[in-house]
Amino acid sequence: MGDLFSNLSLGFGIALTFQNLGLAFLGCLVGTLIGVLPGVGPIATIAMLLPITFGLDPTGALIMLAGIYYGAQYGGSTTAILVNIPGEATSVVTALDGHQMARQGRAGVALGIAAIGSFFAGTVATVVIAALGAPLTRLALVFGPTEYFSLMVMGLVFAVVLARGSILKAVAMILVGILLSTVGTDLETGEERLTFGLPFLMDGIDFAVLAMGIFGIAEILRNLDHTETRDVVRQTIGRLLPNKDDFRQSYKPVLRGTFIGAALGILPGNGAVLGPFAAYTLEKKLAKNPRRFGQGAIEGVAGPESANNAGAQTSFIPLLTLGIPPNAVMALMVGAMTIHGIVPGPQVMTRNPDLFWGMIASMWVGNLMLLIINLPMIGMWVRLLKVPYHLLFPAILMFCCIGIYSINSLPTDVMFIGLFGLVGYMLIKFGFEPAPMLLGFVLGKLMEENLRRALIISRGSLETFIERPISAGLLVVALILLVLALLPSIRKGRDEVFTE
Repeated sequence: MGDLFSNLSLGFGIALTFQNLGLAFLGCLVGTLIGVLPGVGPIATIAMLLPITFGLDPTGALIMLAGIYYGAQYGGSTTAILVNIPGEATSVVTALDGHQMARQGRAGVALGIAAIGSFFAGTVATVVIAALGAPLTRLALVFGPTEYFSLMVMGLVFAVVLARGSILKAVAMILVGILLSTVGTDLETGEERLTFGLPFLMDGIDFAVLAMGIFGIAEILRNLDHTETRDVVRQTIGRLLPNKDDFRQSYKPVLRGTFIGAALGILPGNGAVLGPFAAYTLEKKLAKNPRRFGQGAIEGVAGPESANNAGAQTSFIPLLTLGIPPNAVMALMVGAMTIHGIVPGPQVMTRNPDLFWGMIASMWVGNLMLLIINLPMIGMWVRLLKVPYHLLFPAILMFCCIGIYSINSLPTDVMFIGLFGLVGYMLIKFGFEPAPMLLGFVLGKLMEENLRRALIISRGSLETFIERPISAGLLVVALILLVLALLPSIRKGRDEVFTE
């Protein structure tokens, strides 16, 4: 316990420096902004902003990117409540009751309880990360290349199980991602792989180029494809602070939502997305009158919003302790860490304690900032929601091109983001989810490296993966998950969760 407090005090000392406070505020503000604007999303924004982080120190860069991620969760709830368009996938459930409350003239109360629930959940999640960080890192240090390879296989299986739509399509996307990660010069043999004799492919595909194309440019094309009608609430926002009765109805859903979100967020493969759905289902089952849900029940906002924010933050646990990104945003974080020369994994805590604890402390600071940013600025967000998308996209596109060119000063990078943008758009059109591909791309290099090391140590014997107990256990879990996901009854239930 003493270690925990001393580590947190070290973290707050770093997070509260003038520069890091400014970067956290900037991240939270940008995150809220893109959460509020439907059709941009944190993945596309972080991909676009990666080039800006090049000039920052690693701790400041990751503090800002983390702020964008959990800021987008807050912003997404604002759009869901006021416009009935979830700014974020995780805000789908919030829209069900939040928008009905807004139509009844209780938009302020819905926004207030969403912000308070999110702040409480964020505070608890910060403590959970700090408490689990050290023991998980100690556990991870006993991992060798064999265990790491099996852990990554399990992480990718989780990504398949939790991806939307067809399991076969999710597997195909992961395999394409792994294949793309092998492009370039083999570091051990010096042989060129899949470069087709093109000199600019000798160093492989740049992570920022792939991420910005597949998410940034593809998202712009997708949004231009369909014009949305925005049902912005005409009623007054009303008071923001919930009254005693609202608190009495909400405090238990907030506690339950925080617990569910924190637990699911730790799962590799985007378990955080399931948090709000699980919290909403639980509240509906526990309610004396379930018919109130969908008609403006405050519990339907409090529970899912708390789960949403808790899950968004605890998803940093597998990233910071094991170096395994549980979702596409965390894969971008791995990319940002690699760009700054930091190897994600258990060594981060011992080699970069300032970064590890500074980032954890900044999450609590960021949550406090979001409470201050969001509630007084509701009027501004409402006005911003009325800006048509066709006026926004040229600026976003220009920003993407300038940002990607500034990394390597290569015109081919600008052409590549256009190509990957087109590919990403086509994938979405044909029902393929691009997020597993990014996970496959990030983990592909690490998997190949650990597979080679494990085989060198075992002198080419594949039996090493089942002889070592931890490795065998992880592979068994992965196999069970895959078999369960393929069972017709579970597959039907899984599809219903994502299409609700």
